[in-house]
Amino acid sequence: MNTLNDLHKISGSFLNTEKMPVLFLGHGSPMNAIEENQFVTGFRNLAKTLPQPNAILCISAHWFTNGTKVTAMEMPRTIHDFGGFPQALFDVQYPAKGSPELALETKQLLTPVEVELDEHWGLDHGAWSVIKHLYPEANFPVIQLSIDYTKSGQYHFDLAQKLSALRTRGILIVGSGNIVHNLGLVDYRNFEKDNYGYDWAIEARSTINDYLLDGNFQPLIDFEKQSKAFQLAIPTPEHYLPLIYTLGLKGKSEELSLFNDKLLAGSLSMTSVKIM
Repeated sequence: MNTLNDLHKISGSFLNTEKMPVLFLGHGSPMNAIEENQFVTGFRNLAKTLPQPNAILCISAHWFTNGTKVTAMEMPRTIHDFGGFPQALFDVQYPAKGSPELALETKQLLTPVEVELDEHWGLDHGAWSVIKHLYPEANFPVIQLSIDYTKSGQYHFDLAQKLSALRTRGILIVGSGNIVHNLGLVDYRNFEKDNYGYDWAIEARSTINDYLLDGNFQPLIDFEKQSKAFQLAIPTPEHYLPLIYTLGLKGKSEELSLFNDKLLAGSLSMTSVKIM
């Protein structure tokens, strides 16, 4: 499928729409897929405000690759990429279709970056554990775009901007990760304590939220150059970089709002972002 005629057919497969929102979802524990809690309620309340998409493109913390890939299979498998959880979680399937057409269009939009059309991955829990609360019927196609771990925050912000045309084609773009995410320091004894964070997590969340609400994204893009609190909040970048994709897609006149904005177990945050 590399003729101009083929590409024209593909570009016609997603009709023009009003500009779709962009989301960053703090996905937290995989157990959020099957538990009832305030964060799941937040996702469901969000869903009531969303227009129906033609398809969904998800950038998940859990597909961290050398180079950039996009899922291009007709029927992506539900990946249970975790261990030590109840069988009920492994039994969950999210049978959304894929979209080879959207995968190819995404590849074209990201030119000259080399994007591999992937037939092996599927939907990891960063995608399905939250999207299932937005669209429980799995009735919209879902593809995933991987995060190239060799690249900087600025690279990912700039790459995201190339995807902006999809927003007026009915494509809901979702980043999924956690802004504050230090698994090594999780206080499991206080996991159920409401909005509980260490001092450095409180500082990082407050500073990051201020930058988000002020539209001051450059310090967030340059996260590796920021304070000690940032470094503790973001010891590795994979859960943070999906936020950078969401910010790269924000239009100048669009409003950014926060929800599920709480700390968890000392060293995690569930803060989520909606742009529209």
